[in-house]
Amino acid sequence: MKVYADNAATTAVSPAVLQAMLPFFTEQYGNPSSVHGVGQEAAKALDAARAQLAALLHAEPKEIYFTSGGTEADNWAVRIALENGARKNKRHIVSTAFEHHAVLHALKKAEKDGAEVTLLDVHADGLVRLEEVAAAIRDDTALVTIMYANNEIGTLQPIPEIGRLCREKGVLFHTDAVQAMGHVPIDVAAQNIDMLSLTAHKFHGPKGVGALYCRAKIPIPIFIEGGAQERGKRGGTENVPGIVGMTAALAEACRNMDEDDRRVAGLRDKLIEAVAAIPHSRLNGDRERRLPGIANFVFEGIEGEGLLLLLDMAGICASSGSACTSGSLDPSHVLLAIGLPHEVAHGSLRLSLGAFNTEEEIDYIIKTLPPIVERLRSMSPVWERIRKGA
Repeated sequence: MKVYADNAATTAVSPAVLQAMLPFFTEQYGNPSSVHGVGQEAAKALDAARAQLAALLHAEPKEIYFTSGGTEADNWAVRIALENGARKNKRHIVSTAFEHHAVLHALKKAEKDGAEVTLLDVHADGLVRLEEVAAAIRDDTALVTIMYANNEIGTLQPIPEIGRLCREKGVLFHTDAVQAMGHVPIDVAAQNIDMLSLTAHKFHGPKGVGALYCRAKIPIPIFIEGGAQERGKRGGTENVPGIVGMTAALAEACRNMDEDDRRVAGLRDKLIEAVAAIPHSRLNGDRERRLPGIANFVFEGIEGEGLLLLLDMAGICASSGSACTSGSLDPSHVLLAIGLPHEVAHGSLRLSLGAFNTEEEIDYIIKTLPPIVERLRSMSPVWERIRKGA
């Protein structure tokens, strides 16, 4: 059996989304900036997609900027906050220690350029504390950026409460919603979100396309020079098939969200209960405040790389953390941030489920995983010491 349990890395494109995209490769393939009829057909599709995406976020079309994905949107949001803050002598940013590297690396560059960054702890449950966010905000704080849901352990942050706090204090609030979008209800207006990043391939859309929501009246610097696209802020011919596909995918995800979330969460819980029976294993992050499809475990006494290879040989696609750092030999910065020691964090496994997973597949994982863990431990001198209580 083949089981794809790495939906947090990327998802299969929905058949309906593929059908929505196809005409824009072969029939309505015009450049939206062209004045002729074929170009204007593409421009109409672009405008319709922007309006639909805005409606799904409870935003205005003029607040949506299309990007190449979540990483670009994250970088743009940090730049917007820093350039606006510099005009008011505000160069301080508040974030967390377990953000995606798209944010963390952008913040490192900001520090090199003179900004000051405060990274909050997320504690053993993988949750940031609202009172710690409040205590970190200063008179010179230009931005608070905290991810909606962690991409490795799946924990959901108190975004509406953080948004309300930032609005009260007059500080811009950005959330990286890449992992959450399409899986939990998001209303940028009701949740007091000033900027939000998303990408299509996390909710059964195509790769290489995303968006930045930026609340109206926030001045936006030019991010990519070279053309008048995206109201002059991001040059480059728009990816019309991708944008159409992204909007169709999000509409489909929102339409089916309640049903899919219930079913996927049930599969996730079944998996969690079964893995809990494996000695010296643990679930990472809060048991309840998490995305429906993500479960991240550690198994003492083994290395995650060996676990992934043997699972792959058994037909199960999984990961040890973010796909963006899969080539790194270091343990996950997310697991270190929630307090796991290096030697334990190395034995991590992320199983991320989606709308296309079945109960039969979960049963297969439950049957296959324990013998693999046992096999790896039988070859591990570390496990022998753990077993003897050393």
